[in-house]
Amino acid sequence: MGQFPACFSSTVLLAFLIWPGIKPSYAQSEVTAIPSAERTLLVSSFANEKLAGWQKRLNLTDWDISVLVVRSTDLKPNTVGNIRWDREKKSAVIRVLDPADYKMKTEAMLRDIEFTVVHELIHLEISPVLSDLKRTDANRMEEEYAVNHMAEALLKLHRGLE
Repeated sequence: MGQFPACFSSTVLLAFLIWPGIKPSYAQSEVTAIPSAERTLLVSSFANEKLAGWQKRLNLTDWDISVLVVRSTDLKPNTVGNIRWDREKKSAVIRVLDPADYKMKTEAMLRDIEFTVVHELIHLEISPVLSDLKRTDANRMEEEYAVNHMAEALLKLHRGLE
């Protein structure tokens, strides 16, 4: 991040930049006021912080999991993330959409990135159960539906919304 002290949390910086009513003279309230490369680094740091918390909550600490921020061209059409894992090595990479490809306000984008991290971790958690199933378009859609609902429920509980 170059200009910010190493101990300065990206979550705190992002919260400062999007907090209602705070309008610093040197930046707009949206993260889009920050140059694209720095915005990507901030989102990467944010996603990694969320990964650490959710990895612990979901008891996946024995896995080596990383997050990459990627452009939409690096993902399947109409997706905002994915996960690839190696069960033998217990390693995984979650890819989340770069902020340059989001068309929503910063707060909504950050919530979506956290949702994506949780969603992909749930795929990882249930992968042993589904690994022996014959994969079809129908059961993939059912899996996505179930994973979305689980991620939504966990995030609501975490955020105190239910």
